Amino acid sequence: RQLRAKQKARRIYGIMEKQFRRYYDIALKRRGLTGLNLLQVLESRLDNVVFRLGFAVNRAQARQLVNHGHFLVNGRKTNIPSMVLQPGDVVSVRDQSKQNEFFKGMVEAAEKTSVPMWLERDLENLRARVLRLPERGEIDGNLNEQLIVEYYSR
Repeated sequence: RQLRAKQKARRIYGIMEKQFRRYYDIALKRRGLTGLNLLQVLESRLDNVVFRLGFAVNRAQARQLVNHGHFLVNGRKTNIPSMVLQPGDVVSVRDQSKQNEFFKGMVEAAEKTSVPMWLERDLENLRARVLRLPERGEIDGNLNEQLIVEYYSR
């Protein structure tokens, strides 16, 4: 059961084992509930934030868009999908990428998606801000973080 819960989380976020373990260690060092911390770290990865903002159809596409350098974080070009964003970070689409057909069509698609409360989106300028870390209620409810913590703490 514990292994299944961990593998499910890994599959959802598209993360390899070694990286997932590193996120668990980060979550362990933070104050508060380890399980919630782990989900917050996973949820605030750049590729996941891009997906949550509606700039991509799924996390795999978001990951590819980040890999191809279409996004700026705090005004600096980045191509690292695993970058963990902090509250106050600004994510925006590069000016060169805005002319791209994909991003022109994406605005209409993004309008239909709702943005979580912990993110603030500005579709006109294709930019967004991380307001705070997500709360448990704002993260996919079908993950059992307690089982994941139990798996790693044995």
